[in-house]
Amino acid sequence: MTRGITLYLHIHQPWRVRQYSVFDTAHQHDYFAASDGTNRDNRAVFEKVADKSYRPMNDLLETLLERHPDFKVSLSITGVWLEQAEAWAPDIIAQLQRMVATGRVEIVAETYYHSLAFFYSQDEFTRQVQLHRDRIQELFGYQPTAFRNTELAYNDQLAQWADAAGYQTILAEGWDPVLEWRSPNYVYQPAGCDTTRLLLKNYRLSDDVAFRFGNRAWAEYPLDADKYNQWMEAAFAGDAPLVNLFMDYETFGEHQWEDTGIFSFFEHFVARWLASEENTFYTVTQAAQSSEPVGAISMPHTVTWADTERDLTAWLGNSMQHEAMRHLFALEDDVMRSGDLQLIGDWRRLSTSDHVYFMCTKWSNDGDVHAYFSPYDSPYDGFLYFMNALRDIRYRLMQHRSGGW
Repeated sequence: MTRGITLYLHIHQPWRVRQYSVFDTAHQHDYFAASDGTNRDNRAVFEKVADKSYRPMNDLLETLLERHPDFKVSLSITGVWLEQAEAWAPDIIAQLQRMVATGRVEIVAETYYHSLAFFYSQDEFTRQVQLHRDRIQELFGYQPTAFRNTELAYNDQLAQWADAAGYQTILAEGWDPVLEWRSPNYVYQPAGCDTTRLLLKNYRLSDDVAFRFGNRAWAEYPLDADKYNQWMEAAFAGDAPLVNLFMDYETFGEHQWEDTGIFSFFEHFVARWLASEENTFYTVTQAAQSSEPVGAISMPHTVTWADTERDLTAWLGNSMQHEAMRHLFALEDDVMRSGDLQLIGDWRRLSTSDHVYFMCTKWSNDGDVHAYFSPYDSPYDGFLYFMNALRDIRYRLMQHRSGGW
């Protein structure tokens, strides 16, 4: 019996809103421009992460693809990341193109702007998915057959949309309250779907690498390839056909720095796993087709891969976040009617979920994670700059109205 690991990595960087003040509105429309060398400086952030994570991880993946014929990986790449890479690091896109050309790297579909549009506007959600498909086709000559929503935000309605849209596979978090006694290490059928199959993240084994690997206070520190291989063997106990490891691309080099040994660990783990003839790696679509679904899974309430609650509270857990999204999508019809491509693009960049993520006011470990990623001194600053940018969007719409539309 073949035992396969499904490695899925997500690549994303938002366009962060600068310190955009009320005095900038109606005068300057450069919400995302920052050249002050701070963590709001989009180019500086991108180039830092490119050197720490994207380039070395691309190098490692290319090496593994060349060295191991059974190694495969799946990637989702947001449109806003591609925009920045094209502007500041086209060599990284060239690396990804070479990897996709091997036929062993699958690209997973999602929203171009990494937005929560599905929960506010089905029309805009569908447009953003199509924009992403078009860009992936243009850059990679590839049409995705698998889908993941922003931050793995998943429910039955989304699965039914993906089924109707013709996607063979959809990804979600393998969250215990949903699974109950069941294991994430099987293929499932989403509730209400005819053909789409569901892959669930094994969050324990994924998070051992993504979050705990470099933590010296962790009881299992240090994690080496042999130990992780033993845990993987245990996960395949019985007749489990696969293990789904889902994590951010920046796990390698940014969240877990090079000096933790993360790159060496992963290189040795892949070799250790593939040393057995019965072991392989799957792309997500291959994994979904590797065995028949063992049952149906229903998630009537939205599940994500973020924070302790695994729900939408990372983005929609306080009144600031709700107000920001409500005001943003209230402008949708007028923005689209304007026909102004620059205005539409700016509005869509503001739909990126990171903006409301930065407004989170949670405490404890979850709050620490939000603060780590935020470019602002406080969630309230993030809300203020975002709402000022929306105020300017309204001003630009007024200019269009006065022009006669």
